[in-house]
Amino acid sequence: MDSNFGIASIAHRSKKLSKSAGHAGTVKVFIADGSQLSCQLIAAAVRRGRYRTRVVGYATDAAGIREGLEESDADVAVIGARLENEDLAGFHVTREIRASNSKPNVIIILDSNKPAMVVEAFRAGASGIFSRDQSSDLLCKCIHAVHKGQVWASSKELHFVIEALGPATSTRTITVRGTALLTKREEGVVHLVAEGMTNRDISQELKLSEHTVRNYLFRIFNKVGTSNRLELALYAIDRREGLEQKNTVAAMEEPQTNANQVVSSRRA
Repeated sequence: MDSNFGIASIAHRSKKLSKSAGHAGTVKVFIADGSQLSCQLIAAAVRRGRYRTRVVGYATDAAGIREGLEESDADVAVIGARLENEDLAGFHVTREIRASNSKPNVIIILDSNKPAMVVEAFRAGASGIFSRDQSSDLLCKCIHAVHKGQVWASSKELHFVIEALGPATSTRTITVRGTALLTKREEGVVHLVAEGMTNRDISQELKLSEHTVRNYLFRIFNKVGTSNRLELALYAIDRREGLEQKNTVAAMEEPQTNANQVVSSRRA
């Protein structure tokens, strides 16, 4: 009787240890996307994967992400670039997560793998990027790779990042007559669009009616050759990258120029 009880106790402890070991290897994932349905589809895909992954929550907006991450203690956050029809809201939330030194590494799901989107995702602090047309099994692999501290991106996407570190490419900011392409007010609207603000947010920020904001956007679309807010945001990102790289190059060249001037004056 005692012998049987001892064996049963050992078996029970063995099962308990095995179960706890399994949980130790499980990655806790928080999912955020533009709709509850989309979050549920991603969660279902993650659960079907062959990697040990547990979905600990989901949200569809920035406030829900902040609250969910505080409560869930997630290891990895999978965040869509678009949240509730705000095209770049996922980037802004990712910046907040990185700035707060929160625990989860972030994977951003992109609707488009255009170079500007890829570069902006990594600028925001993402550890990995994932395209919606890729397989669910690959997403699970991506989650576990990022959890281990790896960077997840295709060779093509990494090439985009390398190119962004190279010489700046010119963006159209002036007319053929040499005048500014956009007015100061239009520049302000473009900046706010790139920050992920809605027309209502912009109208409140600039103290304009929503109708006036829409008119500004139509004029801006025509001037810069874009057709929607996402393309306009990409235009703003490309332009900002170009200006940053131009300023960096100028800063690197300035000391050399000053040194040359000193040498020339001494020779004179």
